[in-house]
Amino acid sequence: MSAKSLLFCQSFLFVILMHFAMFSKLIHTSAVQSGTTGDRLALLAIKSMIKGDPQGLLTSWNHSSTNFCQWQGVTCSLHHQRVTHLNLSNGGLIGTLSPSIGNLSFLRVIWFSNNSFSGEIPPEIGRLLRLRELHLRNNSFTRNIPATIMNCSNLQLLTLGNNNLVGKIPDGIGSLSMLNELALHDNILQGDIPSEIGSLFRLQGLWLYNNSFTGNIPATITNCSNLQVLSLGSNNLVGKIPDGIGSLSMLSHLALADNILQGGIPPEIGRLFRLQGLWLYNNSFTGNIPATITNCSNLQVLSLASNNLVGKIPDGIGSLSMLSILDLYDNILQGGIPPEIGRLFRLQGLWLYNNSFTGNIPATITNCSNLQVLSLGSNNLVGKIPDGIGSLSMLSFLALQDNILQGGVPNEIGRLFRLQELWLYNNSFTGNIPATITNCSNLQILVLGNNNLVGTIPDGIGSLSMLTLLALEDNILQGGIPHEIGRLFRLQVLNLYNNSFTGNIPTTITNCSNLQFVDLRFNNFWGNLPSLTNGSSSILLELSNNNFVGSLHNLVCSNSVNKIKYVGLGYNLLSGVIPDCWEKWPNLVFLNLQNNNFCGKIPRTLGFMRSLQLLNIHGNKILGTIPSSLMNLSNLKILQLGRNELVGNIPTWIGTKLTFLRILNLRSNNFYGSIPHQLCFISHAQILDLAHNNLSGNIPRCFNNFSVLSGIETSLEFQFSFSLGVLSSIVSDSLVMKGREDTYTVFLELVMLLDLSSNNFSGQIPNELMALRELISLNLSRNQLTGNIPDKIGDMKALESFDLSLNKLSGELPMSLSKLNFISIFNVSYNNFKGRIPTSTQIQSLDESNFFGNKLCGAPLTSDCVPVDVPVIAGDQEKEDGSHGEDWELIISIVLGFITGFWIVVASLIVNKSWRIVYFRLWGKWIKV
Repeated sequence: MSAKSLLFCQSFLFVILMHFAMFSKLIHTSAVQSGTTGDRLALLAIKSMIKGDPQGLLTSWNHSSTNFCQWQGVTCSLHHQRVTHLNLSNGGLIGTLSPSIGNLSFLRVIWFSNNSFSGEIPPEIGRLLRLRELHLRNNSFTRNIPATIMNCSNLQLLTLGNNNLVGKIPDGIGSLSMLNELALHDNILQGDIPSEIGSLFRLQGLWLYNNSFTGNIPATITNCSNLQVLSLGSNNLVGKIPDGIGSLSMLSHLALADNILQGGIPPEIGRLFRLQGLWLYNNSFTGNIPATITNCSNLQVLSLASNNLVGKIPDGIGSLSMLSILDLYDNILQGGIPPEIGRLFRLQGLWLYNNSFTGNIPATITNCSNLQVLSLGSNNLVGKIPDGIGSLSMLSFLALQDNILQGGVPNEIGRLFRLQELWLYNNSFTGNIPATITNCSNLQILVLGNNNLVGTIPDGIGSLSMLTLLALEDNILQGGIPHEIGRLFRLQVLNLYNNSFTGNIPTTITNCSNLQFVDLRFNNFWGNLPSLTNGSSSILLELSNNNFVGSLHNLVCSNSVNKIKYVGLGYNLLSGVIPDCWEKWPNLVFLNLQNNNFCGKIPRTLGFMRSLQLLNIHGNKILGTIPSSLMNLSNLKILQLGRNELVGNIPTWIGTKLTFLRILNLRSNNFYGSIPHQLCFISHAQILDLAHNNLSGNIPRCFNNFSVLSGIETSLEFQFSFSLGVLSSIVSDSLVMKGREDTYTVFLELVMLLDLSSNNFSGQIPNELMALRELISLNLSRNQLTGNIPDKIGDMKALESFDLSLNKLSGELPMSLSKLNFISIFNVSYNNFKGRIPTSTQIQSLDESNFFGNKLCGAPLTSDCVPVDVPVIAGDQEKEDGSHGEDWELIISIVLGFITGFWIVVASLIVNKSWRIVYFRLWGKWIKV
């Protein structure tokens, strides 16, 4: 080729290349312009879906501004001018996230945390293949995590915590191989934690806590060798901690609390030398605390509370020199508290309460000079509070309650100037309350109840201006309530129950405008009742069992009683008429005025207290009839008007309006007429006491409507309890059972009683009465009843007390009486019964006086039954022999029945501690004098 031809070819090629370059540039420029235009439109679409912008973050985002890279929160690439970062965090934005976000194809980082976005996370996010970080936490996103997110293979940080996301972790999560942090906590996610999480080898932090995940912790998680934080708490995970957990050598925080995990804590946890926090509380772990845990020398928080761990605190615990929190409460740990705890100089919180620790509180604990919380309650610790306790100058919470500690409360507690709560109740402390305690000017809660403390309330108590709860109940304290108690303006609870306090209640107590609970029962206070003025917010006022005198007028007719729910004034010396201004008490639930000297009529305005559940005016001198206004007390559960001088018929509206009644006590009044059949409508009744009146007529047959007494309905607990801290007050009732009247302060839901004694009832005992199979005490004595005892009396197998004495009953005693395995009182004296007394261990053990005044024979009476003289003929001998056989069968069945019943009761008492306590309290109080 000639030089000229070569030059031509080169020139032609150059022109072609130049045109190609210019064409390529033109295409590129067009593409860039198209991309930037698309980004701008996508941003405007995002803004259009945001309905609230309280901080004006999006003010610059508008159609008139073309340079979107200058908009607030937007970062673009320098070369292409494409959106790479979008940060709208902490703006309070309200709205939904537009699907157009998927058009920002160069986007690498999305920060939308801490706003109020709602709706679904748009699946179009899965088109952002360059995305490295997606932060949407602390919003209100709903529905599922979009599966398309798994397409974002460059994702390193995915934080979706604290939203309302549901469903499962998407399949394919293991494909996000670049992922460093996965935070899905505080949502409503469920299902299993996928095993493929074990494929995320770069994963450093996994936060899945506070969801509803189930199943086991996947064993593959131990493949994530770079894991530093594993937080799976507050789910429903089961099974054990995976084998191989010790291989996660980078782990610094392991949080598995609030699940249903079980098995032992694996000893290989001791290989996690970088571990700083271990949270395993509130699971079902068993076994010992592994001794290897003391190898975790960087451990700062060890929380194993609320499990079933046994054994002792491991030797070597003192080597955990970095420990600031040791939390082992609510386990079954035992042995002594190791003295080497005193080497934990950084310790700030020690919770060991509700275990079975024994021995003394180690004196070395006073070396823990940074201690702020010391909680050792509910153990079996003995000895004294250690000398030097005052050196714990940082202490704000000291709880040693429910132990067997003794000695005095040390004076040096007064050096704990930061102390806010002191709980020492239910020990055996003696001596005075130290006067130095008034130096603890930050004290908010002081609970010293149920000890053997003597002396008076210290002078200077008024200087504890932060005090909200003062509980000194069940001690031997005396003297008066100091006047300076009125300086405790923040006081909410004052509990001085069961001491020997005397004197008047100081009028300054009305300055305690935040006082809500006052319990002064079982003391020797006297004088007039305090007036609740100056805006008192009291909820409970319990002044029973003192020597208060005078009228109720100043208290009842005060203008500041509308919040009170509970008033107990029983067993005092109060007198006069009950004031008629109860319309001021709209929230009252409990009113106890029993055993005072009130006279006059029941005030009409009591019917205004529609929240009232208990009304007790028992044991006064109240006259007249029951006012019809009481029919408005539709929530009433207990009505006790016994031992007064009330007259008239029993109102029919008691049955039709007070249908929630559990206890109706009208005994020892002057009521007359028949029992209205409407009384049968109070189907929840379990105590009906109408004894000692002038009632007549027949016993209603409809008493079988009492669904609780007949066993159709379960007895519900109606323990009226208002409690705060250790303050508690429960219902009592005066009942006659087993021949003795007592006041019972036990769970009244265990008592089933029907007492119609000492009236003028006539006719027969209704067969329908035998349907009351849960009845414990039935007393029909001192009436004019005739006829037989129904044969089905043996069906009332819960009966313990049955009194039919002083009636006109006749016939033979039913043999089914021998089925009453729990009967301990059975009195049929002074009737017209005849024949043999039925045979049973219980009946034969009774005193013979229970059968006097009849024509009965056989044990326990000394008179044997004389056989009738009938000639014995052939064949009759077999019958006679057969009858003896039947007697022996009866005796054997009675003995076996007694043994079976006895061991059923004994077994239940052995197995159930609460039943055992209640049973023996009842037994002790019901023994016949």
